[in-house]
Amino acid sequence: MNRFADHFDLTIPLALAPMALASGGDLASACAQAGTLGLVGGGYGDLEWTSREYQIAVEAIGDSAAAMKRLGCGFISWKLAENADALDWLIDNHRPAALMLSFGDPRPFSKRIIDSGAWLICQIHSLKDLPLAVEAGAKIIVAQGTEAGGHGATQERGRGTFSFISETADWLAVHAPETYLLGAGGIADGRGLAAAMMLGADGAMMGSRFWATRECLANPQAKKIATETDGDNTARSSVFDILRRKNWPESFDFRAIRNDLYRQWEDRIDKLQNDPEEGRAAYDEGVRQADFNRAHIGIGEAAGMISNVPDAATLIGDIESEMKSALKRLNP
Repeated sequence: MNRFADHFDLTIPLALAPMALASGGDLASACAQAGTLGLVGGGYGDLEWTSREYQIAVEAIGDSAAAMKRLGCGFISWKLAENADALDWLIDNHRPAALMLSFGDPRPFSKRIIDSGAWLICQIHSLKDLPLAVEAGAKIIVAQGTEAGGHGATQERGRGTFSFISETADWLAVHAPETYLLGAGGIADGRGLAAAMMLGADGAMMGSRFWATRECLANPQAKKIATETDGDNTARSSVFDILRRKNWPESFDFRAIRNDLYRQWEDRIDKLQNDPEEGRAAYDEGVRQADFNRAHIGIGEAAGMISNVPDAATLIGDIESEMKSALKRLNP
């Protein structure tokens, strides 16, 4: 199909985003078995969580060598700088096909990843990140636009997905043509996958759409709410990071559904930052009660394309059909 799909023996050129605490072992293994690259969401590098979920994925895959070639994990680089035990455990105990680094300098960890035999994937959010990722030895670049759910570049620092894919593809064609490119952000169906490839990517990485699957670890009620919203009702800011006590670098923030608690603070972020206790108390109670008028639902602008919560294999089959139909329309 193309070089990305060929390398990992994929049915379609698609990767599961390693969403922290959401892309667990069941989801990653289901994606790998269905023919896509499945990345466990190692996220903040919690050793207990990562080891448990990765082992779940390995056991679910069993003796399938083909699926094991499609299993990997992803981590947040600035958290690995604080503690890399989960990465070390993974490298010492397994042979992941790929390891993804996002949100920070990948170079302190790239050598140990490459030496392990895993392909290094680096997510970028602006062109200035690109030469550094290539210098680190990334085999795959993920160009993520600000449409994406969860964490990403702030609206002021980030890029729209379409132009970002195109410009990244042009740069790689000149400076690192052997490096693969995946598009991410607002891509949630086969049309988006086909569009990413038409813009010069080798495939796509999807988060939000896989978040709304049966295997995802997110709360079922939160998934139902996501199927009833649209892209207009998501927003990117630091509100939920402040409420959750997540001390992210200022160049990144968080896209989520604009629920009641978010609307209460979205125009008063400075006040929330300086005096967060009232908001945090409301958020904490929302989490305890699974009340998603207060607890967050981290999902991207692709929410409007999500109308059901299928199993991952069914979703991948649908995406493949949509992709083929879209490409056929372009080349009848």
